[in-house]
Amino acid sequence: MVRLLRTELLKLRKSSIWLLIFVSPFLSLLVGLGETTAGLPEEEYWLTTYQWMSFPHAALFLPLLTGVFSAFVCRYEHVGGGWKQLAALPVSRGKLYLAKLLVVCLLIFYTQILLVAGLFSVGQWKEFQVAFPWETVAIGAFSGWLACLPLIALQMLVSVSWSSFAAPMAVNVIFTLPNILILNSETYGPYYPWAQPFLAMMPHTETESFRALHISMETLFIVILGSLMLFLFAGFTYFIRKEI
Repeated sequence: MVRLLRTELLKLRKSSIWLLIFVSPFLSLLVGLGETTAGLPEEEYWLTTYQWMSFPHAALFLPLLTGVFSAFVCRYEHVGGGWKQLAALPVSRGKLYLAKLLVVCLLIFYTQILLVAGLFSVGQWKEFQVAFPWETVAIGAFSGWLACLPLIALQMLVSVSWSSFAAPMAVNVIFTLPNILILNSETYGPYYPWAQPFLAMMPHTETESFRALHISMETLFIVILGSLMLFLFAGFTYFIRKEI
């Protein structure tokens, strides 16, 4: 498994796709620099800036990146009969699938770290005098990453199914764009998988929120973990039985 992970990471090093982890944090940083905290209490500077930066990042770019990274880690195998070459090697299909899935999870995790670094940089540039809310921001970033896991599992299923790089991206774009409207819906927002990264990154004060995360117990176990297990099982089973 470790060797497979190293192989997948080596493929990324030889390409420029990993540079995309900087795109969303950088654009969010520009949003943070462009907004003003004038008129707000000083103790709200950090969290207000965090919310501004998180909206485009978590509602739009983060779900799209799950599709881009998933499609790319399967691109080499779709080109030039790569799947057949792997099938000829003494490599477990299940481990190969999980290795690719973990690489995408790792890329999204790095993206979240860069967002936190961008927020800290904005605060330093604007000379915020209050302490950086490390716990709240770190929990929000981790919750957003956790909420991306079902999307990654679904995008891996689509990416291994279709050889076209554009097809998985088209599916992801179609379901990501309605986020702007669905996020405001109390009926559909809490259950829409593409809306979960944004909802998870926003701090909540309700008593029903999971103590360690910005996620309610219902959302955590039904929407996130439930859809993750469903998509992961479907993708894993399909890849194991797929004819190559």
